[in-house]
Amino acid sequence: MKTICASRFRRPLQAGAAVVLLAPVACAQLPPTAEIAIPPIPPGEARVWFYREYEPYVNLERPFIRMNETIVATSEPGGASYRDVPAGQYHITVESYGTDFNQSKQVYLYPGQGLYVKIVSLQNWVGTNWRGFQRETNYVWLVPPEIARIDVARSPFYGGG
Repeated sequence: MKTICASRFRRPLQAGAAVVLLAPVACAQLPPTAEIAIPPIPPGEARVWFYREYEPYVNLERPFIRMNETIVATSEPGGASYRDVPAGQYHITVESYGTDFNQSKQVYLYPGQGLYVKIVSLQNWVGTNWRGFQRETNYVWLVPPEIARIDVARSPFYGGG
């Protein structure tokens, strides 16, 4: 009887120990973009940076970002990423529960150009239901490079390519 009870409690203790040991790994923060070696823009392509400020009072959803209806990134709260694309015309959108005017942008990208796209959210555009659940309306903003580079440099880097 004694061995049955001991084995009965050993597994939960082992599982609990594994959770405690792995918790710091799961909470490890990504390095800021400034610490990452970013390759040059490939010939004939343009680079589009996507970033979003961390706003703890706003929903932490991760909406898809599309260029010409193709998913190219996920809007990470407080994060930055980039996508290298062939030069040309693009319609940039972000998933949104609410619909408003001026949510997307039409751009023409030249070879070697860098474009900075900030994803912003408007809380309570659609309203709050009786349980306090809120849905946001997301927007694509084009930000001048001299301003955006500072924000992107300190944002955690979520990848590029």
